[in-house]
Parts: sequence; structure tokens; C-alpha cells
Amino acid sequence: QVQLVESGGGLVQAGGSLRLSCAASGGTFSRSVMGWFRQAPGKEREFVTAISWSSVSTYYADSVKGRFTISRDNAKITVYLQMNSRKPEDTAVYYCAATRGLLARNSYYYADRWYDYWGQGTQVTVSS
Repeated sequence: QVQLVESGGGLVQAGGSLRLSCAASGGTFSRSVMGWFRQAPGKEREFVTAISWSSVSTYYADSVKGRFTISRDNAKITVYLQMNSRKPEDTAVYYCAATRGLLARNSYYYADRWYDYWGQGTQVTVSS
């Protein structure tokens, strides 16, 4: 049974930093794309960032470029999200996601429908 377990959420002041982790288990993730999405209260879930299985390719939403960094450790089957210069609008539940395998097009990285596995989410709150 595939499981994605996020950790590292919490409360941080605006301008501060936080790192989220997502550990995967129960499956083969050697070719998986892994990503982060978030959902703020009253809003739809949105793409944040994603990384290819080799870490060669990374993708970011415009709203987080230059502030967030995604990375992965395939030996640990873990993906990380380093969040710097946090803003109150970053407040949301952050979800880790993974695909079963490669994605055919770069545009697919941004769409949640192409991801097969999801974590339970972790709350991140940024106070002003």
C-alpha cells in the first residue's frame, strides 16, 4: 500500500523559513514525479512545485519562485520543500503528491489530475 506522509508543518512568522518533508513507502518511486500542492481556506487546490525523478527538472508556481526550493533524496524516497521568505498568503494545507511513473509532457507537472498518490496534508500558517 502506497503511503505519502508529510511532516514539518506549523506556524511561522512572515519572512521566516520552514521545511516540509514527505516520505514515500509501499511502492516503487524510482521514476516518479513528486510534487507539492496547497489549498487555502475557501480556495481550490493549487500547484506549488514539482521535481522529476532524476532531480534534473524542477517546476515552480510563479507565486513561489525564488522563495521555495524542492529537492528529493531517492535513497530515502523523500521529497523536501524548503520555504523561505514566507508570506501570509502562503498559509494553506500543503499536500505531497507522486506519480506512478514518468510524465509525458512538462505541462502535466502542474496539474493535480496526473498525480496518483497523495499525502494527508500538513497545515502551514504564516502570521503577519
